Amino acid sequence: MTDTPLDGRRDVYESLAHTFRAPPASRPRSALSVALEQARNRLMVTAAVIALAFTTIGVRLVDATLLREGAEPRQTKAAEAGSLPVGRADIVDRNGNLLATSLATASLYADPKLVIDPREAARKLIAVLPELDYADLVQKLSSDKRFVWIRRNMAPRQQYLVHRQGIPGIYFEREERRFYPAGNLASHVVGFTGVDNTGLAGVERSFDKHLRNQSQPLQLSLDLRLQHILKKELAAAVEEFRAIGAAGMIFDVRNGEVLAMVSLPDFDPHKPDGLDPDTLFNRNTLGVYEMGSTFKIFNSAMALDSGKVRLTDSFDATRGIQVGRFTISDFHGKHRWMTVPEIFQHSSNIGSVRMALTAGIPAQQAFMQKVGFFRPVPLELPEMGWPLIPNPWREVNAMTISFGHGMSVSPMHTVAAAASMINGGVLHKPTIIKRPEGAEIPGERVISEKTSAVMRRLLRLVVTEGTAKSADVTGYIVGGKTGTADKQKGRSYSTNARLSSFLGAFPMYDPQYIVFVMVDEPKATARTYGYATGGWVAAPAAGRIIRQIGPLLGVRPVDETSPRVVQAVHINPNGTTTLPLPKDNNVASVPASAGRPN
Repeated sequence: MTDTPLDGRRDVYESLAHTFRAPPASRPRSALSVALEQARNRLMVTAAVIALAFTTIGVRLVDATLLREGAEPRQTKAAEAGSLPVGRADIVDRNGNLLATSLATASLYADPKLVIDPREAARKLIAVLPELDYADLVQKLSSDKRFVWIRRNMAPRQQYLVHRQGIPGIYFEREERRFYPAGNLASHVVGFTGVDNTGLAGVERSFDKHLRNQSQPLQLSLDLRLQHILKKELAAAVEEFRAIGAAGMIFDVRNGEVLAMVSLPDFDPHKPDGLDPDTLFNRNTLGVYEMGSTFKIFNSAMALDSGKVRLTDSFDATRGIQVGRFTISDFHGKHRWMTVPEIFQHSSNIGSVRMALTAGIPAQQAFMQKVGFFRPVPLELPEMGWPLIPNPWREVNAMTISFGHGMSVSPMHTVAAAASMINGGVLHKPTIIKRPEGAEIPGERVISEKTSAVMRRLLRLVVTEGTAKSADVTGYIVGGKTGTADKQKGRSYSTNARLSSFLGAFPMYDPQYIVFVMVDEPKATARTYGYATGGWVAAPAAGRIIRQIGPLLGVRPVDETSPRVVQAVHINPNGTTTLPLPKDNNVASVPASAGRPN
């Protein structure tokens, strides 16, 4: 019987049905199948755990090497010690030039518990950091502590060399170090910080909290250009006259801004430790001295402003004044009666004494207190000296103070008070912080505007006809007063140790700036014919400074013979002037003048 097409299809259908037929529910699985299934599940779980572990390690490595720039984790004990870095604002000069900034550095520390061999570790560290002490290092690495500093603020090269040693238990901590781009140039003003970035001197100390909490730079009134010129000329004077130091300032008489301040010797603010204390000493603010004949500026202003002494008055200077076993005499005596302008021009001690006694001791004492000589200068620096004033204030004290002895003040006292003698009679609080442009500057009137105009003429007379001719600069109408004071050594004065100074201002027809120069213990030279006085030492240096800074300050030279200039600054030896003096104008404040340096 032959197969039909239907029979062939039935075979195919039966074959497919057998293939896809579900196994009965009661059919048991073999033991091998179950074991394989469990093994596969365990392998998958293990693989997932390993993958997660490697992912975590990878993330930590990326965080440690890229995001944190390779820094070691901060130590709890370092944080408790307050040594972790804190952001500190920059310090800039009035033109935005950087004076101080913070840079990231690496500091080396150890966990002694993790150091395997302290002696071996110390030897390896000494090999790349030879400044470390081996015995001290071994002691640190052998201690029971969990944190000890090894070296703070390392250079990148030093960090690299230590890292190559691969010493267990040795780590790096990211910190900040203060950097001073101007170096020594403004060290006494800017100051410095310690290893923990805390201000220890200068602006860094007085504005420590401000610098820690602010992100904006602190802008000082200093001008680095003027600072450089001032330091260069002071250093030249110290070298020429073999002096032990010098001090100088450039001061805006209209608003009290200190545009430059230099004290020599100075120091490197990056390495202030271990220096001679004299190097860290700011002669401008912390030092107090008997200022010599520069004090005659205040004696003359006091006497004239009291109304008891007139410009045309004359005083007997024919012979010295006997005080006990001492005699007050003149350095270059004229041995005649002298007018007030002549007393100032020739720097007569005798005439100054007679003017002071005529005005009266109470008037002198009140005046010196009014111009700020009884207290430290309110300047934003921590290094401020207290004046030394006589107590009680007897007649002999009044006599010696009239020519700059028997009372000690700082150069900053002298400059700030002198500014009020020539700016119209208003005492401004001095500052090393740049004032806002066009701001109203408060001040206290200390002398009348009329007396101030007289003082400008007298100061000009000293430069044109008196002891400060070497300070004159053509076109800048310089005025000023020299000073030479023997330094006190114990209970007596030394004739071989003196302070030679000059306080100058320009232009005297409209005073804007004071230049002060003081040289400490200068030695006479052949060029100065054996003299080491203010007129030979300090006045020429001030003249060189004025010649260089005048153009930078925008002061244009003028024709000294023009009627306007002559009438503003000329005074005759008999006390008469060629222009009526202005009337008194008692004001409590004056606006800041335009045109000061930016």
